[in-house]
Parts: sequence; structure tokens; C-alpha cells
Amino acid sequence: MDTSLLICDHSYHDKAFTHNLKSGLQHYLFRLQTEGSCKVYSSGKEFILTGGDLLLLQPGDDYHLVVDEPHTKERFSSGDYYLFCQGSWIDDWWKRRTRPVVNRIGIDDKLIGLWRNLLLEKRRGSLEEDAELKDVLLRSLCLYMDRAITDNIQTDRRGAATQKLKRFIEEHATLTFKLEEAASYAGLSLSRAVRLFKEHYDKTMIQYAIEIRLRAAEEQIRYSEMTLEHIAETCGFASYSYFHRVFRAHFGVSPMEYRTLKYLS
Repeated sequence: MDTSLLICDHSYHDKAFTHNLKSGLQHYLFRLQTEGSCKVYSSGKEFILTGGDLLLLQPGDDYHLVVDEPHTKERFSSGDYYLFCQGSWIDDWWKRRTRPVVNRIGIDDKLIGLWRNLLLEKRRGSLEEDAELKDVLLRSLCLYMDRAITDNIQTDRRGAATQKLKRFIEEHATLTFKLEEAASYAGLSLSRAVRLFKEHYDKTMIQYAIEIRLRAAEEQIRYSEMTLEHIAETCGFASYSYFHRVFRAHFGVSPMEYRTLKYLS
């Protein structure tokens, strides 16, 4: 395998804790703060991590973690997912971009889901088929971390909000959803969500949802034997007549004509 997962786990602290590697790391360390806060010292700098902060360190970096109890009687906690890894693929991936020590990515359920799956596979054992799956999951985690970092490099709150709107639509396009739900997910009023999305992407939220539905429908027509009516329903269109109309407007042919042409090609 081109990657090797050495340690993968979740930690939780409700008391003071410290971990100091003055001699430097021997492997890559990825750490996602999920709740509470902590301090990390590396390369002569202090970093304060709160929920949604991703720590990335490479071999040779010094690492000093400090979880301090507050001076007040408030509830105290610090939780995170972390892993140590190595491998030639990881080396190549690391060199693809400049990697700040701390990256603000927010609490991303998909990223945490990947991390949890990787943690569970690590606990299963070391069978060859398990090693292959861990390799794939670790690569996926690295690539998804890059996407999360890119998606969250925003200059203002407006940019971050439109990214949330876009994510919500991508996840719910083939389901029945209301624009109010997308706006609420992004922490915006409906009117502001509609305006910001149009300004940022030069299309409405409904237009973007239809684009996704049409791509999904095209794939189903090309690669499945489902009826066109069933495809329209599963891809989020309220009726077949509406699906027929928007499909023809987009592709220049009806869904049936498209399927016929697909068989002829």
C-alpha cells in the first residue's frame, strides 16, 4: 500500500492534559477539534484551536498540546479526532499545496463520517482486505480535507453562507426541499439567501437544483432500465410532464428520444 495508517482515534478530555514531542514528529499528524478548545505549540508559535479547526503537521515538526482547565466553574471539555500516518502517497499529496498548520473548516459531517469509518477499520484488525480499505479511506480523507479547506477559504461571511447554500442544494436536489430550509441551513433569511446565491453563482437556487436533477436523470436514462416516469420521480421532479419539458429545453430532445439515441450510439 502507498499509505500506512499508524494510529487513528478520538480523544475527549474533561481535565487538564498535555502532550509534548520536543524531538519532533516522526509521522504526519492530522487532528480535527470537534468541541471545546486547546492550545498547540509548533515551530515557535501558539495556536488556539476551537471546534472546526483542523491541525496538519508533517514529520519533523515539533508538537506540544495543552488542554487547560478554565479558571471558572463552567463546564470544561475538549474533543477531537486524530491520526498518525505515513506513505509515499501521503508525501506526494502533502506537496501539492502549501499547508498552514491550522485550517478553519468547520464541523463537516461528511469529513467526520470518513474519520469514523477509518477509526473503525483500524480497530478491526490487519487483514489484507482491511489494509486495502484503510488505504482508500485514508486517501479519501486527505482529498476531502483539501476540499473542505478550499470551500472554506472565504473572505467574508457572505461567501461562507453561499457555500453552505450550494452544499445544501447538492445534497437535497433530488429530494423535495423548500428554499426556506436551505436558507435556514446557511443562517440566512429567505430573501437574503435568494439574492446572495444569484449574485455569487449567476443563477437561482432552483436553476442549480434543476441542473443537478437533470444530470442525475441523464445518468439514469443512459445506464439504467428504469421507466422514464420513475426516473423523473427519483430525480426530484414533481411530475413527468414538467420533467419532459425541462429535459427537452436543456438537451434539445425528449427523454424518450435521448434514450433511443443512447441505444443507437
